[in-house]
Amino acid sequence: MTDDRASPSAEIDTPRTRLAKLFLVGDVMTGRGVDQILPHPGDPRIYEPYLGSAKDYLALAERTNGPIQVPAPFSYVWGDALHDLNRQRPDKRIVNLETAITQVGRPAPKGINYRMNPANIPVLCAARIDCCVLANNHVLDWGEAGLLDTLRTLDDVGIARVGAGADLPEAMAPAELSLPGGGRVLVFGYGSTSSGIPGSWAARKWRAGVNLLPDLSRRTVGQVAANVASAKRTGDIVVISVHWGPNWGYEIDDEEIAFAHALIDDAGADAVHGHSSHHPKAIEVYKGKPIFYGCGDFLNDYEGIGGFESFRGDLSLAYYPTIDTSTGTLCRLDIVPYQIRNFRLNRASEQDTLWLFRRLAELEQRFGATVNLEPDGASFTLAWK
Repeated sequence: MTDDRASPSAEIDTPRTRLAKLFLVGDVMTGRGVDQILPHPGDPRIYEPYLGSAKDYLALAERTNGPIQVPAPFSYVWGDALHDLNRQRPDKRIVNLETAITQVGRPAPKGINYRMNPANIPVLCAARIDCCVLANNHVLDWGEAGLLDTLRTLDDVGIARVGAGADLPEAMAPAELSLPGGGRVLVFGYGSTSSGIPGSWAARKWRAGVNLLPDLSRRTVGQVAANVASAKRTGDIVVISVHWGPNWGYEIDDEEIAFAHALIDDAGADAVHGHSSHHPKAIEVYKGKPIFYGCGDFLNDYEGIGGFESFRGDLSLAYYPTIDTSTGTLCRLDIVPYQIRNFRLNRASEQDTLWLFRRLAELEQRFGATVNLEPDGASFTLAWK
């Protein structure tokens, strides 16, 4: 442990600096088992090799961690994270929503299909989510009809969405989130087949789908850069959100690092928001800009499922980067740990907090950053060179 702070944090007290704080997390999976505990559970039928009902996931969770009072209020699943959101007061809240929001469509023949009843959309409103990234491998689990239903449902409650659309131009378009006092956060969403997104899900000029990256080449960076340049204005913060890589493992390919660096160098990203891994991966601060290589699941229905226990997929992190809007430079990064238990975000125990602290500290050695355990014993900050 250390009390070091990154030199950019000194800018926080500069009067001319206008700061924006974001809430960034990885996969939020409010479908399947979680949907079944909410006030309006949808059709529980699923089409998996071993289970035939979403209620089976609720039974697994209760067998592991005890009963869940059903129906649970919409705020229930966010648990202790709501207190921290009120304390941190982020300007904008961005999640990767890993479920279709629909009761229509046919299940894609892929083995696992997530959906949440549209009547349960208040669960996202309860946490005042501003933007849902949809460029992932579950948004089309119920086909094009399910995707279009998802888009309509988010639009109806005023939650911005990005990374999938009714056609390619819509899937490519950024979410424009206005900041207090002027300026915007522009969120661009992209998916990679390395995360399990089928190539057939790619949006086309006349077809709904995901904004899918063809590869991680320099040519693709150029296409992203052109998309960003067409929308960015002075004072905007650009978040490029990418669903990439496997579910398990801490490895980060050189190709991913090169691509993330190029998103900052050439495409104008002020933060790279990576997700797909079911557990947190390393964070790099490159030229003053944060790269989250894998934010990990934030909320899921995996309680009681065996396998990969060593990765502690029940532990999740919320990231609060504070960014100077005039330069796009990271000034501070707060990280808050939780444990998913009873389909709820609970404050991590002291033992689990220390486990996450040590794991992050080990991962950060690759990128020359230091993790600090804060005096409250319940959160971290990141220091970088």
